[in-house]
Amino acid sequence: MAVKVYFAGLRARNPGQNTSTKINRLFSRAGFAERIAPRDLTAVKLHFGERGNDTYISPVYVRHVVDRIKECGGSPFLTDSNTLYLGSRSNAVDHLCTAIEHGFAYAVVGAPLVIADGITGGNKRTVEVNGNHFGEVHISGDIHDARALMVLSHFKCHDVAGFGGAIKNLAMGCAPPAGKQQQHSARPVKRDGECTGCGRCEEVCPGSAIKIQSGVSVIDRDLCIGCFECMTICPEHAIDVDWETEIPEFIERMVEYACGVMKGKEGKCGFYNFLTRITPDCDCVPWSDASIVPDIGILASVDPVAIDAASYSLVNNQAGYRDSCLSTNHEPGADKFKGVWGDTDGYKQIRYAEEMGLGSSTYELIEIG
Repeated sequence: MAVKVYFAGLRARNPGQNTSTKINRLFSRAGFAERIAPRDLTAVKLHFGERGNDTYISPVYVRHVVDRIKECGGSPFLTDSNTLYLGSRSNAVDHLCTAIEHGFAYAVVGAPLVIADGITGGNKRTVEVNGNHFGEVHISGDIHDARALMVLSHFKCHDVAGFGGAIKNLAMGCAPPAGKQQQHSARPVKRDGECTGCGRCEEVCPGSAIKIQSGVSVIDRDLCIGCFECMTICPEHAIDVDWETEIPEFIERMVEYACGVMKGKEGKCGFYNFLTRITPDCDCVPWSDASIVPDIGILASVDPVAIDAASYSLVNNQAGYRDSCLSTNHEPGADKFKGVWGDTDGYKQIRYAEEMGLGSSTYELIEIG
């Protein structure tokens, strides 16, 4: 049977059609109130955005979700996990400062901020999964210990996952650095002849695995932790990975982590995907590139696989912007994610997640007014 995914477009001609009202209607129509019981500690999983990024979900919108959780009697807290790479969110102190700078203060959102894996990533729980790669996974402690979970995701492209939505927000976002490293076990390689020795990769490498030698970068694969920051920052695209073998396995590992997060929270989770400012990169990068397609709307569902499948289709149905990072597949119906990152197969997330029993790719899209 098809899973219901509720959709609200962004057109508005009166106060009853504004975005905040639609977020509240989506909460009701998707049945989220039935998933939160009185006194449930409820994790509201977000990405607060890397410093310099501005495409994260508006805290004004998050406030409406927080208020609805409180109406159900739940006790919401906004949360994320520390990053594997060095940046403005690699420890809880910097992470909290970044979140507050981006507007996620209590006065705005009405809920406290909790970095779920502790000050340096040591707060974690081990969960058994039955996957091809993991028998157990490491989940950020405060997300694991919460009774209910609301996942709010900015849907966009991603260089190795193809896209980032609910599944990736569960998997990577709910894992401490040790869990992120398990998922990112692929290693980057340098393309011969393309490095100019600018040193940007050396500056961002959290594992000190890159050195400039004889005018070019050299990667020590024994020190590399597989965070892909070097690949993202390289202006010459001189760093790559083995897409044929390593990336499909990365996606599978990511999905298995998402299964670990959901375990024990059956019937206690809800998902929003925000299809606005759909950019080429994750919100982890310290910039925000131009959108590749027009803004579309907001989706809500109790199924992370169905909501990602619906989001994927809605993006691909758009006509792409030719003056964006989208280099091919501009026509409606073409795969926009491959148009940005040609070697990725983002839909593998959905196929493998369905195989793992995380959810269903068969959905019914229901538009609300």
